[in-house]
Amino acid sequence: MQVLLGMDVGGTKTALCLGTPQGELLARERFATPRDGNARRALETMSQRARHLAEANGVDWASVRAAGLSLPGPIDIERGVLLDPPNLPGWQGAPLRSELEGLLGVPVALENDANAAVLAEWRFGAGQGARNLIYLTMSTGIGAGLLLDGRLLRGLHGGAGEWGHQPIEWNGERCACGQRGCLEAAIGGAAWARRLAAITPTNSLVAKLAGGGSAGPEHVVEAARAGDAFACAEFARFNHYLAWSIVQLACMLAPEIVVLGTIPSAAGAALCLDPVREQVRARLWSPLADRLRIEPSGCGATLPDYAGLCVARAALPEGAGD
Repeated sequence: MQVLLGMDVGGTKTALCLGTPQGELLARERFATPRDGNARRALETMSQRARHLAEANGVDWASVRAAGLSLPGPIDIERGVLLDPPNLPGWQGAPLRSELEGLLGVPVALENDANAAVLAEWRFGAGQGARNLIYLTMSTGIGAGLLLDGRLLRGLHGGAGEWGHQPIEWNGERCACGQRGCLEAAIGGAAWARRLAAITPTNSLVAKLAGGGSAGPEHVVEAARAGDAFACAEFARFNHYLAWSIVQLACMLAPEIVVLGTIPSAAGAALCLDPVREQVRARLWSPLADRLRIEPSGCGATLPDYAGLCVARAALPEGAGD
């Protein structure tokens, strides 16, 4: 049996998965992404944990044929180098592919996390059967994976789809990328947590759910479901910017499906998906709106696993993953 190692590194969490090219998940693990800025040490930790994961689940490491690393860009795919990632400080210029190939002893492929996610949703999730698909990752940061006419669109240095860094206000909040007024600085998970730390009323349900700690989007979701006025207002703001961004993407790319991950998927239909669908339909040219579906992730909590496996397939010899 061929086994693949999938690795998905986010600004907050790292996911490891062992699985088959056909998508059978054999073993999974989650742990906090190291934040000390030492990429080499983080890769060593990942490789050690991957080998331990295989051993603990009875997977012979000799059966592992390739590995895939999904992580925030931008990435020089040809050289296997991470360029200047806003949400992984200290990883700039890290030669990830060569380092991991040395540590793991197998071929390694790299991909931008949003690109990896759109491939996962296309092959295993909500985008099956589509030829024009957009996946919006909305967790620590914001990005877009673009699959057009059945082909992944990367652009220069894999920079296509860095949708979170489009400016929505010229002089808005400072973003992790160094610019001001980016979409990510308005509704990205990390930026939203900073906003909540500054404006959450002490008597709101959001503050109560945070228990005296730092409030995050997950607390806003729970409080909004309970009808908390502050949380509902925050989600209305989130939905406004999300709908605005989908309209812009739809006008340029005419997708069949836009798949929403993380925060929108967790929030669900009543709180997020339905209001966003209504706002998009009200503001989008009808020939585009009539054919557009906005859906939650079909992979759900296993999306990082399938994303990593889809990237790993690219490191196999052509046809070996079919």
